[in-house]
Amino acid sequence: MTTAAPAAPDAGFQNIPKDDKRITRGWTFYDWANSVYPLVITSSIFPIYWGSVTKELSPETDVVSFLGYQVPGSSLLTYAISAAFLLIALVSPFLTSLADYSGRKKLFMQFFCYLGAASCAALYLFDKTTLVMSTFIFIAATVGFSGSIVFYNSYLPVISSEEKFDSLSARGFSMGYIGSVLLLVICLGLIMGHETFGLETGQATRIGFLLTGVWWAGFAQIPFATLPKDPGRAAGAATSDSGWLLNGFRELGKVVAQLKHLPNLKRFLLAYFTYNMGVQTVMYVATIFGDKELHLESTALITTILLLQLVGILGAWLFAKLSERIGNTRALSWSVFIWMLICVAGYYVQAGWSFYALAAVIGLTMGAIQSLSRSTYSKIIPENTPNTAAFFSFFDVTEKLSIVIGTAVFGVIAQLTGSMRNSILSLIVFFVLGLVFLLTLRGKKLRDEPTAGAEASGPPPATPDVALPTA
Repeated sequence: MTTAAPAAPDAGFQNIPKDDKRITRGWTFYDWANSVYPLVITSSIFPIYWGSVTKELSPETDVVSFLGYQVPGSSLLTYAISAAFLLIALVSPFLTSLADYSGRKKLFMQFFCYLGAASCAALYLFDKTTLVMSTFIFIAATVGFSGSIVFYNSYLPVISSEEKFDSLSARGFSMGYIGSVLLLVICLGLIMGHETFGLETGQATRIGFLLTGVWWAGFAQIPFATLPKDPGRAAGAATSDSGWLLNGFRELGKVVAQLKHLPNLKRFLLAYFTYNMGVQTVMYVATIFGDKELHLESTALITTILLLQLVGILGAWLFAKLSERIGNTRALSWSVFIWMLICVAGYYVQAGWSFYALAAVIGLTMGAIQSLSRSTYSKIIPENTPNTAAFFSFFDVTEKLSIVIGTAVFGVIAQLTGSMRNSILSLIVFFVLGLVFLLTLRGKKLRDEPTAGAEASGPPPATPDVALPTA
């Protein structure tokens, strides 16, 4: 069947007004909605509950049976995280390029949002008799979270002017910290006061997972209502389903071709890939480290995580201001350097004041490095590109593959050496490499000058970015 010539992808999104308060405010509310997943499920209550279930199954060795394999419970959790991010890394480029071409960003964002929220709610079924099933439900929740984020992030250069990328990105992360802390306090109150509600501790904990899914899907209705409507397939787009699907690959191929002419973008992705291995791994394993290695009480762990979130709000704001004064790559470089020190301190940390001090430093830098990474990438991709989702798919795949490698390396080293301290120390290699690659951007303008063979991408920013000082 003959089809019409394909229209430009994502054309309808190019007419969105920049810095519209209603749109940008609604956009930040998705951080408010979905940040309960990384806090409640990834960082605090779920890892502690996971540890209690695996300990109940294997009190002496913490080795559990999974699909016929004997695996340490803590390593199984990191392997599940690796599997989830590997899956989303494989499908994300196709889905995002397809979303660009079809003009259906919001539709894809909604699908992954509801997948993640429903999976979080389904973790209510998690107990010692459902370990295998619950592991796959956890993987589905992680896929839903990470899948929705790439479409959410791709709206940033569409709805905001470049000079406001840093502040809007930081505002989104701050909203996420505040919203997730509120739900964590509710869940913590439910768990600590379980007897008042006539519940057992495990049941109260599982209700927290159910509340996480409801909170996520419920508050997501705000950005879904305020973000611009999907324009759908532009006039002249391919009419057959097979042609529409094929064009998703075509648009991805165009971005791959553009990357050949964008050396700064490739350098930044390489830097982000390496230092993000360490950042995300620490964030995913911090609670299980405190539980298994430091033997901290669950209340102490959750209190520490609350501290992390509150300090994270301050850190995101401070580093956004710092980037305005010294440039994005320089601010990122200092953040990565601090993370190197965190790895060394993590090897020696003990329960007590040193643990809380280390947690405060992690909180100060974790939001900052994520927020700045997102806004810096928005400044490097070609200006006014119609392929924002496809470009952000590379950012997303880079992030997901780094998590796959980082968490897998952490799990393997912990399994082979019998200590997660060795795994924490090994992460310093990723930060050193990330810092080295960031320094290759020193003294350069973030956005590449258009070159022969590259698509026109608009003028570069007038003010050059800078990196670490020479002295």
